[in-house]
Amino acid sequence: GFIGMHLCLKFKSEGFSVVGIDNLNDYYDVSLKKKRHSILKKKNIKTYKIDLNDLKKLKKLFVKYKFNKIINLAAQAGVRYSFEKPQSYIDSNVTGFFNLIELSRINKIKHFVYASSSSVYGLNEAFPFKEQTVADHPIALYGATKRSNEILAHSYSAMYNLPTTG
Repeated sequence: GFIGMHLCLKFKSEGFSVVGIDNLNDYYDVSLKKKRHSILKKKNIKTYKIDLNDLKKLKKLFVKYKFNKIINLAAQAGVRYSFEKPQSYIDSNVTGFFNLIELSRINKIKHFVYASSSSVYGLNEAFPFKEQTVADHPIALYGATKRSNEILAHSYSAMYNLPTTG
């Protein structure tokens, strides 16, 4: 996506080796996504079309590149769309997230960073939101899946000493 592309370009400009993956689904304009991949390729950044549910392909990437840090910005976006296609949110935002964090644990990743969302706060009226604001009642599936990511990351950090940042 937009943020991921710019993050890849920034890290590459600072001398890091970067690999990007995207499932190139059609929630956003696919031609725009392909254009972003082309921009990254011109900067010698490897990109792959992989769904986070394809554990076999993810495992191969972890073996091939021996990652030491993971930044997960992948998610099925959009609150309204979650009412139409709830399974895509569970697949991408829960199962896909789990696959990445579990592979991070297995491969002893040094730090796992992920994107959450203000949607985890639901109808909370305390504004602006703060990290201490209760986020136990998201009102849409999208927010619930992003909150589940926060809880999974917290558990993995505690159980496996895997540093995580959301």
